[in-house]
Amino acid sequence: MEQSRAHGKSHWYHETQARNQAADVLPLVPEAAHVADRFLLDLTLPPFSSQTLRWLELSRQISAHLFPDAVDVNRLNTFSAYERLSTALTVAQVFGVQRLCNHYAARLAPLPGPDSSRESNHRLAQITQYARQLAASPSIICTQSRQQLDAVGLTAPDMVLITQIVGFIGYQARVVAAGQALMGLPVRWLPGMPMQDDAPASCFDSPKGSWQPGLACREATQIDAISNEIPQALAALLAWDESLPDLLAELIQSLEVDQPLATLVALLNARINGSTSCFQLNGADELLKAATLTGERALKLWQPEDLLSHAVIQAVQLIIRAPDRFSAAQFSPLTVQGLSVEQAFTLLAWSGVCGWINRLKIGLGEVLPDA
Repeated sequence: MEQSRAHGKSHWYHETQARNQAADVLPLVPEAAHVADRFLLDLTLPPFSSQTLRWLELSRQISAHLFPDAVDVNRLNTFSAYERLSTALTVAQVFGVQRLCNHYAARLAPLPGPDSSRESNHRLAQITQYARQLAASPSIICTQSRQQLDAVGLTAPDMVLITQIVGFIGYQARVVAAGQALMGLPVRWLPGMPMQDDAPASCFDSPKGSWQPGLACREATQIDAISNEIPQALAALLAWDESLPDLLAELIQSLEVDQPLATLVALLNARINGSTSCFQLNGADELLKAATLTGERALKLWQPEDLLSHAVIQAVQLIIRAPDRFSAAQFSPLTVQGLSVEQAFTLLAWSGVCGWINRLKIGLGEVLPDA
Protein backbone atom coordinates (compact mmCIF):
# COMPACT_ATOMS: atom_id res chain seq x y z
CA MET A 1 0.00 0.00 0.00
CA GLU A 2 1.43 3.34 -0.98
CA GLN A 3 1.07 6.44 1.14
CA SER A 4 -0.05 9.67 -0.40
CA ARG A 5 0.05 13.18 0.91
CA ALA A 6 -3.16 14.99 0.07
CA HIS A 7 -2.92 18.64 -0.89
CA GLY A 8 -3.92 20.96 1.92
CA LYS A 9 -3.17 18.33 4.58
CA SER A 10 -0.15 18.09 6.82
CA HIS A 11 0.11 14.35 7.37
CA TRP A 12 0.20 11.03 5.58
CA TYR A 13 -2.81 8.97 4.64
CA HIS A 14 -3.17 5.34 3.73
CA GLU A 15 -6.01 4.10 1.61
CA THR A 16 -8.69 4.13 4.31
CA GLN A 17 -8.03 7.85 4.83
CA ALA A 18 -7.39 9.01 1.25
CA ARG A 19 -9.38 11.71 -0.48
CA ASN A 20 -10.39 11.68 -4.17
CA GLN A 21 -8.09 14.47 -5.19
CA ALA A 22 -4.70 14.95 -6.80
CA ALA A 23 -1.85 13.84 -4.57
CA ASP A 24 1.88 13.40 -4.84
CA VAL A 25 2.80 9.79 -4.11
CA LEU A 26 5.47 9.44 -1.48
CA PRO A 27 7.76 6.44 -1.94
CA LEU A 28 7.77 3.70 0.63
CA VAL A 29 10.95 2.88 2.51
CA PRO A 30 10.94 -0.88 1.89
CA GLU A 31 13.98 -1.54 4.08
CA ALA A 32 12.03 -0.21 7.07
CA ALA A 33 10.12 -3.50 7.17
CA HIS A 34 13.30 -5.52 7.72
CA VAL A 35 14.78 -3.96 10.83
CA ALA A 36 16.47 -6.24 13.35
CA ASP A 37 14.75 -4.54 16.29
CA ARG A 38 11.03 -4.09 15.67
CA PHE A 39 10.56 -2.01 18.79
CA LEU A 40 13.36 0.56 18.63
CA LEU A 41 13.40 0.16 14.83
CA ASP A 42 17.21 -0.07 14.79
CA LEU A 43 17.64 3.16 16.71
CA THR A 44 21.12 3.05 18.28
CA LEU A 45 21.20 3.99 21.97
CA PRO A 46 24.10 4.28 24.42
CA PRO A 47 24.91 1.34 26.74
CA PHE A 48 22.33 0.99 29.49
CA SER A 49 22.00 -1.03 32.68
CA SER A 50 20.45 -4.49 32.81
CA GLN A 51 17.24 -2.99 34.24
CA THR A 52 16.70 -0.80 31.18
CA LEU A 53 17.69 -3.61 28.85
CA ARG A 54 15.04 -5.74 30.55
CA TRP A 55 12.12 -3.40 29.87
CA LEU A 56 13.34 -2.88 26.32
CA GLU A 57 13.39 -6.65 25.81
CA LEU A 58 9.86 -6.96 27.24
CA SER A 59 8.76 -4.25 24.80
CA ARG A 60 10.22 -6.27 21.93
CA GLN A 61 8.32 -9.35 23.10
CA ILE A 62 5.06 -7.38 23.21
CA SER A 63 5.72 -6.03 19.72
CA ALA A 64 6.31 -9.55 18.39
CA HIS A 65 3.13 -10.74 20.12
CA LEU A 66 0.93 -7.99 18.70
CA PHE A 67 2.40 -8.03 15.17
CA PRO A 68 3.41 -11.57 14.20
CA ASP A 69 4.22 -12.29 10.57
CA ALA A 70 1.12 -14.51 10.29
CA VAL A 71 -2.18 -14.48 12.18
CA ASP A 72 -4.75 -17.27 12.40
CA VAL A 73 -8.26 -15.83 12.60
CA ASN A 74 -11.28 -17.69 13.94
CA ARG A 75 -14.82 -16.97 15.04
CA LEU A 76 -13.70 -15.36 18.31
CA ASN A 77 -10.53 -13.65 17.08
CA THR A 78 -11.31 -12.03 13.74
CA PHE A 79 -8.64 -9.31 13.65
CA SER A 80 -6.35 -10.12 10.72
CA ALA A 81 -2.65 -9.32 10.23
CA TYR A 82 -3.67 -6.64 7.71
CA GLU A 83 -6.04 -5.01 10.21
CA ARG A 84 -3.37 -5.08 12.94
CA LEU A 85 -0.79 -3.33 10.78
CA SER A 86 -3.35 -0.95 9.26
CA THR A 87 -4.33 0.08 12.79
CA ALA A 88 -0.67 0.47 13.77
CA LEU A 89 -0.03 2.69 10.74
CA THR A 90 -3.07 4.83 11.49
CA VAL A 91 -1.85 5.42 15.06
CA ALA A 92 1.74 6.01 13.95
CA GLN A 93 0.47 8.67 11.55
CA VAL A 94 -1.49 10.36 14.32
CA PHE A 95 1.64 10.61 16.47
CA GLY A 96 3.76 11.65 13.50
CA VAL A 97 6.97 9.79 14.42
CA GLN A 98 8.40 9.16 10.97
CA ARG A 99 10.39 6.06 11.87
CA LEU A 100 7.17 4.32 12.96
CA CYS A 101 5.26 5.45 9.88
CA ASN A 102 7.95 4.06 7.59
CA HIS A 103 8.10 0.73 9.41
CA TYR A 104 4.39 -0.05 9.60
CA ALA A 105 3.72 1.26 6.08
CA ALA A 106 6.46 -0.98 4.68
CA ARG A 107 5.15 -4.03 6.55
CA LEU A 108 1.56 -3.35 5.51
CA ALA A 109 2.30 -2.74 1.82
CA PRO A 110 2.73 -6.36 0.62
CA LEU A 111 -0.20 -7.80 2.59
CA PRO A 112 -3.44 -8.61 0.79
CA GLY A 113 -6.19 -6.28 1.90
CA PRO A 114 -9.80 -7.17 2.68
CA ASP A 115 -12.22 -7.91 -0.11
CA SER A 116 -13.99 -5.02 -1.83
CA SER A 117 -17.42 -5.65 -0.33
CA ARG A 118 -19.35 -2.86 1.33
CA GLU A 119 -19.21 -4.73 4.64
CA SER A 120 -15.41 -5.04 4.56
CA ASN A 121 -14.98 -1.39 3.64
CA HIS A 122 -17.30 -0.33 6.43
CA ARG A 123 -15.48 -2.55 8.93
CA LEU A 124 -12.04 -1.17 8.03
CA ALA A 125 -13.32 2.41 8.06
CA GLN A 126 -14.82 1.90 11.52
CA ILE A 127 -11.61 0.33 12.82
CA THR A 128 -9.59 3.24 11.41
CA GLN A 129 -11.92 5.83 12.93
CA TYR A 130 -11.80 4.21 16.37
CA ALA A 131 -7.99 3.92 16.28
CA ARG A 132 -7.53 7.53 15.19
CA GLN A 133 -9.93 8.88 17.81
CA LEU A 134 -8.49 6.82 20.66
CA ALA A 135 -4.97 7.91 19.68
CA ALA A 136 -5.63 11.60 19.04
CA SER A 137 -8.60 12.44 21.29
CA PRO A 138 -9.11 9.59 23.77
CA SER A 139 -11.59 11.50 25.91
CA ILE A 140 -14.25 11.34 23.14
CA ILE A 141 -14.35 7.52 23.20
CA CYS A 142 -17.51 6.24 24.85
CA THR A 143 -19.93 3.32 24.94
CA GLN A 144 -21.18 4.23 21.47
CA SER A 145 -17.65 3.79 20.10
CA ARG A 146 -17.60 0.19 21.28
CA GLN A 147 -21.09 -0.37 19.94
CA GLN A 148 -19.95 0.82 16.51
CA LEU A 149 -17.15 -1.75 16.54
CA ASP A 150 -19.58 -4.44 17.59
CA ALA A 151 -21.87 -3.46 14.71
CA VAL A 152 -19.15 -4.23 12.14
CA GLY A 153 -18.39 -7.65 13.57
CA LEU A 154 -15.64 -7.11 16.11
CA THR A 155 -15.80 -9.46 19.09
CA ALA A 156 -14.80 -8.62 22.68
CA PRO A 157 -11.29 -10.09 22.14
CA ASP A 158 -10.99 -8.02 18.95
CA MET A 159 -11.90 -4.82 20.80
CA VAL A 160 -9.37 -5.57 23.53
CA LEU A 161 -6.73 -6.24 20.86
CA ILE A 162 -7.32 -3.05 18.87
CA THR A 163 -7.20 -1.01 22.08
CA GLN A 164 -3.96 -2.73 23.09
CA ILE A 165 -2.49 -1.93 19.67
CA VAL A 166 -3.40 1.75 19.94
CA GLY A 167 -1.93 1.91 23.45
CA PHE A 168 1.24 0.06 22.50
CA ILE A 169 1.95 2.17 19.40
CA GLY A 170 1.49 5.30 21.52
CA TYR A 171 4.05 3.88 23.98
CA GLN A 172 6.43 2.91 21.17
CA ALA A 173 6.13 6.37 19.59
CA ARG A 174 7.17 8.03 22.83
CA VAL A 175 10.10 5.69 23.47
CA VAL A 176 11.39 6.21 19.93
CA ALA A 177 10.86 9.98 20.19
CA ALA A 178 12.75 10.05 23.51
CA GLY A 179 15.53 7.90 22.08
CA GLN A 180 15.95 10.11 19.04
CA ALA A 181 15.97 13.22 21.25
CA LEU A 182 18.61 11.56 23.43
CA MET A 183 20.78 11.00 20.34
CA GLY A 184 20.09 14.50 18.99
CA LEU A 185 18.15 13.18 15.97
CA PRO A 186 15.02 14.73 14.43
CA VAL A 187 11.84 12.80 15.16
CA ARG A 188 9.76 13.95 12.18
CA TRP A 189 10.84 14.80 8.68
CA LEU A 190 7.44 15.94 7.46
CA PRO A 191 4.83 18.05 9.26
CA GLY A 192 2.71 15.88 11.53
CA MET A 193 -0.73 16.01 13.06
CA PRO A 194 -1.81 19.01 15.14
CA MET A 195 -0.89 18.85 18.82
CA GLN A 196 -3.32 16.82 20.92
CA ASP A 197 -5.78 18.95 22.87
CA ASP A 198 -6.22 18.34 26.58
CA ALA A 199 -9.35 16.53 27.65
CA PRO A 200 -12.07 18.98 28.74
CA ALA A 201 -12.15 19.81 32.43
CA SER A 202 -15.75 18.59 32.59
CA CYS A 203 -14.42 15.01 32.43
CA PHE A 204 -13.21 15.46 36.01
CA ASP A 205 -16.30 17.10 37.47
CA SER A 206 -18.13 13.86 38.29
CA PRO A 207 -18.04 12.36 41.80
CA LYS A 208 -15.43 9.73 42.48
CA GLY A 209 -16.32 6.29 41.17
CA SER A 210 -14.97 2.89 40.21
CA TRP A 211 -13.82 1.82 36.77
CA GLN A 212 -15.98 -0.94 35.29
CA PRO A 213 -15.37 -2.97 32.10
CA GLY A 214 -17.57 -2.07 29.16
CA LEU A 215 -17.16 -5.50 27.56
CA ALA A 216 -17.68 -9.09 28.62
CA CYS A 217 -14.75 -10.50 30.59
CA ARG A 218 -13.32 -13.92 29.93
CA GLU A 219 -14.68 -16.57 32.27
CA ALA A 220 -12.58 -18.58 34.72
CA THR A 221 -9.40 -16.60 34.14
CA GLN A 222 -6.42 -16.66 36.47
CA ILE A 223 -5.41 -13.07 37.08
CA ASP A 224 -3.62 -13.28 40.44
CA ALA A 225 -0.20 -12.94 38.80
CA ILE A 226 -1.00 -9.57 37.26
CA SER A 227 -3.39 -8.05 39.79
CA ASN A 228 -0.59 -6.25 41.66
CA GLU A 229 0.40 -4.17 38.63
CA ILE A 230 -2.91 -3.95 36.75
CA PRO A 231 -6.24 -3.29 38.50
CA GLN A 232 -8.22 -6.51 38.83
CA ALA A 233 -11.25 -5.30 36.86
CA LEU A 234 -9.02 -4.35 33.93
CA ALA A 235 -6.93 -7.51 34.22
CA ALA A 236 -10.04 -9.68 33.94
CA LEU A 237 -10.88 -7.98 30.66
CA LEU A 238 -7.35 -8.06 29.24
CA ALA A 239 -7.23 -11.79 29.97
CA TRP A 240 -8.93 -12.44 26.61
CA ASP A 241 -5.28 -12.52 25.56
CA GLU A 242 -3.53 -15.13 27.68
CA SER A 243 0.03 -13.79 27.27
CA LEU A 244 -0.07 -10.03 26.86
CA PRO A 245 -1.37 -9.02 30.34
CA ASP A 246 1.54 -10.76 32.06
CA LEU A 247 4.03 -9.10 29.71
CA LEU A 248 2.43 -5.70 30.32
CA ALA A 249 2.49 -6.21 34.10
CA GLU A 250 6.15 -7.22 33.98
CA LEU A 251 6.92 -4.19 31.82
CA ILE A 252 5.29 -1.88 34.37
CA GLN A 253 7.21 -3.53 37.18
CA SER A 254 10.54 -3.25 35.35
CA LEU A 255 10.25 0.52 34.78
CA GLU A 256 11.89 1.78 37.94
CA VAL A 257 11.07 5.47 38.29
CA ASP A 258 11.34 7.70 41.36
CA GLN A 259 7.89 7.48 42.95
CA PRO A 260 7.02 11.20 43.22
CA LEU A 261 8.07 11.74 39.61
CA ALA A 262 6.25 8.59 38.50
CA THR A 263 3.07 9.84 40.15
CA LEU A 264 3.45 13.28 38.60
CA VAL A 265 3.91 11.77 35.13
CA ALA A 266 0.89 9.51 35.63
CA LEU A 267 -1.25 12.48 36.66
CA LEU A 268 -0.19 14.55 33.66
CA ASN A 269 -1.08 11.71 31.32
CA ALA A 270 -4.43 11.10 33.01
CA ARG A 271 -5.35 14.80 32.86
CA ILE A 272 -4.36 15.36 29.25
CA ASN A 273 -5.87 12.10 27.98
CA GLY A 274 -9.02 12.38 30.09
CA SER A 275 -8.69 9.20 32.17
CA THR A 276 -10.63 10.05 35.32
CA SER A 277 -9.99 6.60 36.77
CA CYS A 278 -6.19 6.93 36.50
CA PHE A 279 -6.41 10.50 37.80
CA GLN A 280 -8.19 9.33 40.94
CA LEU A 281 -6.03 6.23 41.31
CA ASN A 282 -2.84 8.28 41.51
CA GLY A 283 -4.10 10.35 44.43
CA ALA A 284 -4.47 13.73 42.76
CA ASP A 285 -5.99 15.33 45.86
CA GLU A 286 -3.17 14.22 48.17
CA LEU A 287 -0.33 15.19 45.82
CA LEU A 288 -1.76 18.59 44.98
CA LYS A 289 -3.08 19.65 48.37
CA ALA A 290 -0.45 22.42 48.57
CA ALA A 291 -2.48 24.34 46.04
CA THR A 292 -5.46 24.37 48.45
CA LEU A 293 -7.57 23.06 45.59
CA THR A 294 -8.44 19.58 44.45
CA GLY A 295 -8.82 17.70 41.23
CA GLU A 296 -8.53 19.36 37.83
CA ARG A 297 -8.04 22.95 39.03
CA ALA A 298 -5.27 21.87 41.39
CA LEU A 299 -3.28 20.15 38.65
CA LYS A 300 -3.64 23.18 36.40
CA LEU A 301 -2.48 25.69 39.02
CA TRP A 302 0.02 23.61 40.97
CA GLN A 303 3.53 25.04 40.70
CA PRO A 304 6.23 22.78 42.18
CA GLU A 305 9.18 24.58 43.71
CA ASP A 306 12.02 22.37 42.44
CA LEU A 307 13.43 22.90 38.97
CA LEU A 308 13.47 19.17 38.19
CA SER A 309 9.69 18.95 38.50
CA HIS A 310 9.33 21.95 36.20
CA ALA A 311 11.60 20.28 33.63
CA VAL A 312 9.64 17.02 33.93
CA ILE A 313 6.32 18.79 33.44
CA GLN A 314 7.55 20.62 30.34
CA ALA A 315 9.05 17.51 28.78
CA VAL A 316 6.20 15.15 29.61
CA GLN A 317 3.47 17.53 28.48
CA LEU A 318 5.06 17.81 25.04
CA ILE A 319 5.78 14.11 24.60
CA ILE A 320 2.16 13.34 25.54
CA ARG A 321 0.62 15.94 23.23
CA ALA A 322 3.02 15.80 20.28
CA PRO A 323 5.80 13.18 20.38
CA ASP A 324 6.84 14.16 16.85
CA ARG A 325 7.88 17.58 18.18
CA PHE A 326 9.92 16.23 21.09
CA SER A 327 13.64 16.98 20.80
CA ALA A 328 16.89 17.42 22.67
CA ALA A 329 15.61 20.85 23.78
CA GLN A 330 13.17 19.07 26.09
CA PHE A 331 15.39 16.09 26.97
CA SER A 332 18.46 18.08 28.03
CA PRO A 333 16.81 19.99 30.93
CA LEU A 334 16.02 16.67 32.59
CA THR A 335 19.71 15.78 32.78
CA VAL A 336 20.74 19.33 33.65
CA GLN A 337 18.44 19.17 36.69
CA GLY A 338 19.94 15.97 38.02
CA LEU A 339 18.60 12.93 36.21
CA SER A 340 21.01 10.63 34.42
CA VAL A 341 20.44 10.01 30.71
CA GLU A 342 19.12 6.56 31.56
CA GLN A 343 16.76 7.87 34.25
CA ALA A 344 15.40 10.54 31.91
CA PHE A 345 14.88 8.00 29.12
CA THR A 346 13.10 5.60 31.48
CA LEU A 347 10.90 8.39 32.85
CA LEU A 348 9.74 9.27 29.33
CA ALA A 349 9.11 5.58 28.61
CA TRP A 350 7.01 5.48 31.79
CA SER A 351 4.97 8.35 30.37
CA GLY A 352 4.27 6.18 27.33
CA VAL A 353 3.08 3.31 29.52
CA CYS A 354 0.81 5.67 31.46
CA GLY A 355 -0.78 6.79 28.19
CA TRP A 356 -1.21 3.13 27.24
CA ILE A 357 -3.08 2.37 30.48
CA ASN A 358 -5.16 5.54 30.05
CA ARG A 359 -6.33 4.36 26.64
CA LEU A 360 -7.09 0.85 27.86
CA LYS A 361 -9.34 2.22 30.58
CA ILE A 362 -10.98 4.80 28.32
CA GLY A 363 -11.48 2.40 25.42
CA LEU A 364 -12.62 -0.66 27.33
CA GLY A 365 -14.80 0.68 30.15
CA GLU A 366 -16.06 3.64 32.11
CA VAL A 367 -16.12 5.13 35.60
CA LEU A 368 -19.38 4.58 37.43
CA PRO A 369 -20.15 6.69 40.54
CA ASP A 370 -19.80 4.84 43.83
CA ALA A 371 -23.08 3.92 45.49
